[in-house]
Amino acid sequence: MTRFNNPLAPKVNRLKAKSSEIKAWTRELMGLPEDTPITVAELACRDAGCPDIETVIGVLEPDKPIVKFRVHTTLSEVTKADVAKAAGV
Repeated sequence: MTRFNNPLAPKVNRLKAKSSEIKAWTRELMGLPEDTPITVAELACRDAGCPDIETVIGVLEPDKPIVKFRVHTTLSEVTKADVAKAAGV
């Protein structure tokens, strides 16, 4: 039996893969160990001059303050260069 591929279904797998890619770039660029938690979220931006949607990346290193940085584009459009620039590396 073949599985039905619904073209109208949410693109969850594509965004999950992109989120994993962004986490890997962040880990590589910041020299973080594999077990350091990193969050990636696409949020509405309320700041003046900011696009409607932004991607927020959080690094949760043990015994350190949470480091957050923003990329002013949708999650699906984030590049490694965007992450490097936002992280300041």
